[in-house]
Amino acid sequence: QLQASGGGLVQPGGSLRLSCATSGFALDYYAIGWFRQAPGKEREPVGCISGGDGTTNYADSVKGRFSISRDSTSDTVYLRMNSLKPEDTAVYYCAVGRGSIATSEEARYRYWGQGTLVTVSS
Repeated sequence: QLQASGGGLVQPGGSLRLSCATSGFALDYYAIGWFRQAPGKEREPVGCISGGDGTTNYADSVKGRFSISRDSTSDTVYLRMNSLKPEDTAVYYCAVGRGSIATSEEARYRYWGQGTLVTVSS
């Protein structure tokens, strides 16, 4: 079971931290991906973290501003978002991979959580 949380309204330039509770999925074995869907647009990858060594990858649009981390003791993955822009407004989703390899391909993710809305506006 997946549950993303932590969304809300934030001003441009602000920060938010999203959480993804991955109960039942050992983070040492499964990659976790973050995706987002803006109004009227298709869902797109944000970043991902591999199982095992925790290698992270990010979309160019968020590189240097967003970071993914995990807490294996609580099976929780975090998406830290800094320097937020209005174009970051979207529903953010986390997903569990079919294996440990981090990838931006949606088809390689098996389970999806409920999204959490992030609105960046003044």
